[in-house]
Amino acid sequence: MKKQIYKWIFFNLMGWKIVGTIDADIKKCVMMVMPHTSAHDFYLGIFTRGITGLEMNFVAKKELFVFPIGYYFKYMGGEPLDRSGGMNKVDVIAEIFNRREIFRLAVLPEGTRKKVGEIKTGFYYIALKANVPIIPVAFDFGKKEVNLGRPLMPSGDIEKEMPILMEHFTGVKGKVPEKGFQF
Repeated sequence: MKKQIYKWIFFNLMGWKIVGTIDADIKKCVMMVMPHTSAHDFYLGIFTRGITGLEMNFVAKKELFVFPIGYYFKYMGGEPLDRSGGMNKVDVIAEIFNRREIFRLAVLPEGTRKKVGEIKTGFYYIALKANVPIIPVAFDFGKKEVNLGRPLMPSGDIEKEMPILMEHFTGVKGKVPEKGFQF
């Protein structure tokens, strides 16, 4: 029932569509979500998750997972990130992949909704360390579509593979286009 409501709102009221699919057999991956120019991106992710029926996750600092909002974050696929003990984020998140049966991690490589000159590459190294594919996901406000790309298994050659991933975002417009990453 909830899925039907999501579809009706997303497709009929909002006029959006979802292009492409994520194979349900891909239980673990890093979803590279761009461009991130507005808080509106959050509910697009919620609708995409609800319509596809796939568990999708995110990480946030553990301090956010306290009562009462912590229950909501967990319900929405959140995983608390504990960086104590001197471990870096890549190692900590790779460990989350190791202990979870299903973990499709949404990452926003721009790291902010403000204009940035370069994207952060942590998503790439997380996928490499966790031995999971990267799936590019474009939130295109120009076409009103969420475009789910093809998985790319990172080899460690980021110089070769980053242009392949970035190609998925060619011509994509964020909610606030002037804040989107230009490549």
